Amino acid sequence: MSFLLYFLYICAMEKFQVHILGCGSALPTQHHLPASQVVSLRGKLFMMDCGEGAQLQCRRSHLKFANLNHIFLSHLHGDHCFGLIGLISTFGLQNRTSDLHIYGPVGLQEALQPQLDFFCTGIPYRVVMHEVSTKHSEVIFEDRSVSVTTIPLKHRVPCCGYLFREVQSLPHIRRDMIDFLKIPHYAINSIKEGAGWTTEDGKFFPHERLVTPAKRARSYAYLSDTTYVPQNAELVKGVDLLFHESTFLDRDKSFAKQTFHSTTKQAAEFAKMADVGRLMLGHYSSRYDDDNLFLEEAKEIFPNTILANEGLVVEV
Repeated sequence: MSFLLYFLYICAMEKFQVHILGCGSALPTQHHLPASQVVSLRGKLFMMDCGEGAQLQCRRSHLKFANLNHIFLSHLHGDHCFGLIGLISTFGLQNRTSDLHIYGPVGLQEALQPQLDFFCTGIPYRVVMHEVSTKHSEVIFEDRSVSVTTIPLKHRVPCCGYLFREVQSLPHIRRDMIDFLKIPHYAINSIKEGAGWTTEDGKFFPHERLVTPAKRARSYAYLSDTTYVPQNAELVKGVDLLFHESTFLDRDKSFAKQTFHSTTKQAAEFAKMADVGRLMLGHYSSRYDDDNLFLEEAKEIFPNTILANEGLVVEV
């Protein structure tokens, strides 16, 4: 592999992106599809919610199904999971063999298993279901790249959000120091992990002189659907990017309270309280024709706000 190709490969592996597949609410419109997003991190894909049309949107976004092994459902309302059985069926038609892990609130097994038994008998891979608590926050998945933590939400049915935290990379080795001190390759990993190096003549070089710091680990929180829960701000404090549902404008806050959703102003207040880097709005009610109304309302409180939209790719 040439140096250029290797460099491009490393850059691609280090990307932390959020792909918006759908950002509407329960009623699909000509403007928006039901809820679904995909996090792309170090070559792996993680889906949050799987509304109708999710697999077609994956195709349009050029996301490789083979890299998707984990799906996280916030709750079991149809606009967040009606696309799931179709996606599972498609994986079977593609002769997938790797396990597919699906996480969701209690009731996931009861809702999904009859569909699997009816539509997906004989698929060549396992669908592994993980029912998670919506009462407290806990780490439900972690590997060498990322950890995923649940965030309890308040909706009409059991519901939780998900916090994705990138695992901090080890520092980068300074090649000039390695060559100058003739440090053998077997010692490089221990130096990355914090060790120093002593030369043959007894001179000690501390770890800090042999490495350069890695980039700071990034984080993304997905909170949908939920009423305004200010105490959750501590659970997502300082994340780089926050998605907070904003189903209603402030003028319709009575509907938000009635349906256990949030207003745009509440989402912005929450982002400000949590001291996040950026706020992304979504889960728009079909009653509104102009999404810019959401943006204008939020920016009055939290200026660094963007609107989710189908096809949007956000760098975390």
